[in-house]
Amino acid sequence: MGLFSIFKKGKVDETIVQNDGDAARLAANSELERQRAQQSDLQREIARATAMKIDAIEAAMAADIFNEPEPAWARKPRPLQAANGASNDDATLPMLDQYTTELLGDDDMPLEAAAAESAPIVEEIAILYSNGQAEVAEQMLLGSLPDAAQDRTVWWMLFDLYQVLNRQESFENISIDYASHYETSPPSWIPPASAASAAPVAVRGYSGVTPTVGLGGVLNASVGPQLERLDSMDQKLPLRLDFSRINGVEPEGCALLLAALKKAQAGERELVVVGAAELAEQVRNTLTIGNRDGGEAPWLLYLELLHLLNREKDFEESSMDYCVTFEVSPPPFVPPKKVANAPRQATAAASDRFMLPAVIEGDVTALLSAIDEYAGQYQALVFDCGRLARMEFGAASALQAKIAELATGERRIEFRDLNHLVAALMRLLGFAEMARLFPHKY
Repeated sequence: MGLFSIFKKGKVDETIVQNDGDAARLAANSELERQRAQQSDLQREIARATAMKIDAIEAAMAADIFNEPEPAWARKPRPLQAANGASNDDATLPMLDQYTTELLGDDDMPLEAAAAESAPIVEEIAILYSNGQAEVAEQMLLGSLPDAAQDRTVWWMLFDLYQVLNRQESFENISIDYASHYETSPPSWIPPASAASAAPVAVRGYSGVTPTVGLGGVLNASVGPQLERLDSMDQKLPLRLDFSRINGVEPEGCALLLAALKKAQAGERELVVVGAAELAEQVRNTLTIGNRDGGEAPWLLYLELLHLLNREKDFEESSMDYCVTFEVSPPPFVPPKKVANAPRQATAAASDRFMLPAVIEGDVTALLSAIDEYAGQYQALVFDCGRLARMEFGAASALQAKIAELATGERRIEFRDLNHLVAALMRLLGFAEMARLFPHKY
């Protein structure tokens, strides 16, 4: 039987095949390579399918878990609306004290940053990145992945690096490998803060105490008084909107929040939005193409949240669904300006955290003076690192000296929502000996 007859490509004279051994081996090798390529493609598709199944399972679990409101820091959880539907002003969208700093109780604390098993390589990468050598840091992180089986720190640092550099395609490529390797859902892409790409200066962007409005419970008509506070806040300061504790939406609340978001973006004010992706998912689950019962507000709020998240493709697809449902022209997508996004927080945010800028480098005298002023007003110091993309090594050392100076007596100091690159540098410099470090969770 001739070689090609094995692969069902017709009969070939055996004498010709035998006399042409090189051609036969070439054909066999070609077929083997084709099979290997098919096997590789199949494995990748299996990994993708596994990741999608895990996403669906975790989404269902999250829906069950988050039906109950999360407790505020060191406080007991408040009940939701009464089962009979009666309004309970004390149970829906609780107001956060505007001028108090709340720290988590020891029992409620999330896990602090753990030292990586591959500490030497992690520290070396952190130093390289802090000094602006992002490309070298990327290559070292990629090279360290095979040895990171029991320690995900290297993976998390690489995810953060791609988000800081706004390289979504690279982020999604390693997400597939991460999901396949750990059999878990990969992290979600969070667009980087626009302030991170500002013109180079010693301290980029605003830093200081940031006004915050945190919403919780069911987003309904009772949100009105809380959103009215936005008008009384200093319009020149960044505004932090925290949606982490919202666990239900109604059309009236959607309309009020939509109006507040539009108004907040009318000027040049910077927004820091926490939990927008999770809120968008909740709103999306209430929408049905062709169903106008809830009015336009939930649809428009969903589109606005996609706009804040800079998810243009999702925005365009959903705007067409909105167009079909209400028979109107779809709204255009305009990239957001001065908007920073942060993932959902496990706890309610205190309204007087000190927000650190996107990049800290060079002369940080002005920043340290602002921290001194902050420390003079509050006993508990909470630093919001949601926008902090990078700290230069020398500037980080100066900040460490200032924190050591302030860490006296019973004072508690926390750095929250750190990216893992900055967290590794801070552990190396000894920040953890005088403050609690909380990188964001993946």
